[in-house]
Amino acid sequence: MRRRVLTTVGVLTGAAVLSGCTALDLPLAAVAVDADGTPRALIRPCGDDGYRGLGLEGWPSSDEDETVTTGWAVAGERSGDSQFPLFSPPGAWEAERKGDKGGQRLLPGHSYRLGFGQYAGGDDHNGTVAFTAADISGLEPGQVWADDRAMSPGEFEELAEGAC
Repeated sequence: MRRRVLTTVGVLTGAAVLSGCTALDLPLAAVAVDADGTPRALIRPCGDDGYRGLGLEGWPSSDEDETVTTGWAVAGERSGDSQFPLFSPPGAWEAERKGDKGGQRLLPGHSYRLGFGQYAGGDDHNGTVAFTAADISGLEPGQVWADDRAMSPGEFEELAEGAC
């Protein structure tokens, strides 16, 4: 999983360096489980500026080449806070499915990355959260997963706000 994250970060950083800026990874995304047991994505971008490249990728944790078996990608720019079922972004976003070998659900033994890029006023950054199915299944009721750990929704909101 670290190699996938490092590769993604490397690509994003390389693009930023070529454009003269370095994009930072910030804890602006989280995953939670609702009362029905459905995993949910929480997106908290900085300010009112739009963001692009929103997507989810999942792959078997034991897969050395980290072939994406499940996930989605959204084209175009979005703005504002958002919360939605992890595998069902809002229909108006016209998300393109990725993989589909593992289905559109959390799978045991899989690693995931949810993220987006925000580029505004020379302060480029990525909102990301990396997690496994075990991380999410281990959440206590009312907790979210962000910044490689479980926390309360309020702690996540403070973390995201402080990161901006």
